[in-house]
Amino acid sequence: MILSAPRAAPRVGHTLLAWYFVAIWGSGFIASKIGMQHAAPFTFLTLRFAIGTLCLIPIVLITRPLWPRGAALGHVVVAGLLMHAIHLSGSHYTQYLGLSAGITSVLLCIQPLITALIAARWMRERLTSLQWAGIVLALAGVALIVWHKIDVHDATAGSLIAVAVALFGVTAGTLYQRTFCPRVDLRAAALLQFAATFTVLAPMALAFEDNAIRWSWALAGALLYLVIFASLLAVSAWHYLMRHGGATHVTSLVYLTPAFAIVPEFLWFGIAPSATSWAGIVITCFGVGLVVWRPAQPRKGAA
Repeated sequence: MILSAPRAAPRVGHTLLAWYFVAIWGSGFIASKIGMQHAAPFTFLTLRFAIGTLCLIPIVLITRPLWPRGAALGHVVVAGLLMHAIHLSGSHYTQYLGLSAGITSVLLCIQPLITALIAARWMRERLTSLQWAGIVLALAGVALIVWHKIDVHDATAGSLIAVAVALFGVTAGTLYQRTFCPRVDLRAAALLQFAATFTVLAPMALAFEDNAIRWSWALAGALLYLVIFASLLAVSAWHYLMRHGGATHVTSLVYLTPAFAIVPEFLWFGIAPSATSWAGIVITCFGVGLVVWRPAQPRKGAA
C-alpha cells in the first residue's frame, strides 16, 4: 500500500481488501458522474491528479521510497499513462457522452475476459471449457446491452469508442505493469504516474475543453473520494494483493462491480436500467463470474 504494510497478510485481510477495491471501483463511477456535472472530463481528471500529486509529495518526502531508474522509470510512466490517462479518460468520456454509470461499469467489468483471451493467445495459458462458456455468455450480454442502447439512442458512436479506449487502457496497463514493473515501490510509482498523467491531461483540457469549473461541495467531495479512497488506497490495495498472492480475491469478486455503481446511481440520480439492460447485465456478470471463478483448493494434509 502507499504506507508500509506487513509483508504477509492473513486470508481475511486479503478478502477485506478485495471487497474494498471492488466497492470503491464500482462506486467511483458515481463519484465521477457527480464531478463531471461541475467540470468536463479532462478538466476534472486534471484536478484529480493535481490533488493526488500534492497529496503524495509529503508521503514520499517522509518515507523516502526507492525510486525506479533507467528503463524501469520509463516502464512505470508508460503503465501509469495506460491505466490512468487512457483508461480514465475513456471511462469518463463514456459517461459524459451519454451512457449511465451502471452500464459503463458493466462494459468495463469484462476486462478479465480480454485479459484471459490475451493470456490464452500469447501467454499460452489454457482456458477451461467453463471459461470459454463464460466468455461467450459475457460477450453476448455486452452485445445485448450495446444493441439495446443503440436502439433507444442512449449510446452514441463517441461513447462506444470511449469505452473501447478505456478497456484498452486498463487491460494494457494491467498487463504492462505486471510484466515490467512487478516490484517497483508503490509510493514512488504512484507519484511518478500521477505527475505524468497530470502532465498529459492538462494540455488536453486546455486544448479541447472550456476549462469551466463550477466549484461546490459536491465537486470537492467527489475529488476527495476519488483521490484518497480510489487513486491512493484502492489502487494500492490492488497492487498489494497482486504482490502478496491475493489477486484471486479481487478477480473472484470483479463481476459484482456493477452492483456498486447501479444501486447508488438509482438512489442518487433515480436512473435504473431497463428490462433489456438488466437481462444483459445479468448475462454479462454471470459470464464474467464463470471466467474468473476458481474452485477452492484442498488444504494440504486434508483427507
